[in-house]
Amino acid sequence: MAELLNSRQIPIMLSLNLEGKTALVAGSTQGIGFASAQSLAGLGATCILIARNEDALKKAVAELDSSKGQKHSYLVADFAHPEQVGEQVNKLVQQTTVHILVNNSGGPAAGPIVDAKLDAFLQAFSQHLICNHILATAVITGMKQVGYGRIINVISTSVKIPLKGLGVSNTIRGAVASWAKTMANELGQYGITVNNVLPGATATGRLDAIINNKASKTGLAQQEVEKEMLEEIPAKRFGQPEEIASLVAFLSSGAASYINGTSIPVDGGRTGSI
Repeated sequence: MAELLNSRQIPIMLSLNLEGKTALVAGSTQGIGFASAQSLAGLGATCILIARNEDALKKAVAELDSSKGQKHSYLVADFAHPEQVGEQVNKLVQQTTVHILVNNSGGPAAGPIVDAKLDAFLQAFSQHLICNHILATAVITGMKQVGYGRIINVISTSVKIPLKGLGVSNTIRGAVASWAKTMANELGQYGITVNNVLPGATATGRLDAIINNKASKTGLAQQEVEKEMLEEIPAKRFGQPEEIASLVAFLSSGAASYINGTSIPVDGGRTGSI
């Protein structure tokens, strides 16, 4: 048995160093996406940002750490139009091997599921799961060839416990989590891991929108809504994008080579499940 185990061992690389690795980061001009790109660049990765606003992309690329000789770049694509995403990433992989893919996209509008229109589900499914799949399937071939791949999906703690007032988001996030777990099972043998990062309430524009929406529907002041939300968080504060990005960076590294198919909350302890 010992000989069998030894024959299947692979070199274990516990380093957090990402020099020589290329990361494609979606939704990366602000919030968690931009913080993730910053963290990856800080570890030495060359980052390719993809989003719809070219001016914002140029600004974000210019702010990334390039002290290790990286030449960061960007792709322009609107995730509301999956064909744009496919066109851009397919051009990219013809000349570049992507070692790390961070799937990240703004969440669907808040609201009860019983009030959701069919178009809202279709749009969210396309923007999240379909675009994730387009990006992942485009980069997998290169990952297989080099024996190293990290696909990280920034989703939501709602895949553990659905969140009140986020009907469409809860539904689509759960679909993405199941997609990711299935892909993890299929790709693990090639040195490719697929994991989900589940942010809790994080100080981004998305959180502001949720607070404003709840305040307008309940008549509460924004400060009251924030207080109610903070009461549910053991840490008694909102997270910072950089705290989510730290997990993204770790899961992208060689140190996380045996972590696969997981969904990890980064939420200050709010999620009620173990």
